[in-house]
Amino acid sequence: MSKRAIIAVDIQNEYFPDGKLPLEDIETAVTNAAKVIEHARSATDLVIHVRHEAADSSRPFFTPGTQGVAIHPMVAPLDSETVLVKHFPNSFLETGLKELLDQQGIEDVVVIGAMSHMCIDATSRAASDFGYKTTIVHDACATRDLEFDGMTVPATQVHAAMMAALAFAYGTVITTDQYIT
Repeated sequence: MSKRAIIAVDIQNEYFPDGKLPLEDIETAVTNAAKVIEHARSATDLVIHVRHEAADSSRPFFTPGTQGVAIHPMVAPLDSETVLVKHFPNSFLETGLKELLDQQGIEDVVVIGAMSHMCIDATSRAASDFGYKTTIVHDACATRDLEFDGMTVPATQVHAAMMAALAFAYGTVITTDQYIT
């Protein structure tokens, strides 16, 4: 096995058009995420799926036991792949992710999934802070419009701002094609 792991963050039904938090162009991001995962599997990289669930079952989204929390079929984990459940934006917080990476001798992590402005950001920054060489495949990530101070910030701008910030100090930001080649 290589010293690289793919961390597929929150690629769950809740983010698709029929879910409670649909993301802008999620279908393209998941198509790219599936390519990244397939490439990783063929390279014998470690593939880890992270699935968000609300800690409180009364929450209106990511409710435990609902179809919304299921990992999307396009990136379904293999039986041999680890699925970690998280309750916070940071995939390392109270999940055992760092311990798993360290047990496997992982040095490089590749982050894909949702949402760019939350869990991708928090997970990528934590990975970098822990000393992992961090790569974010930006076209295998998705987000949504945000509201701030009476303004709507379009998803494309939210995504670009997050990727620019991550590229500035936390990791390498590339496309799916760049990752595969």
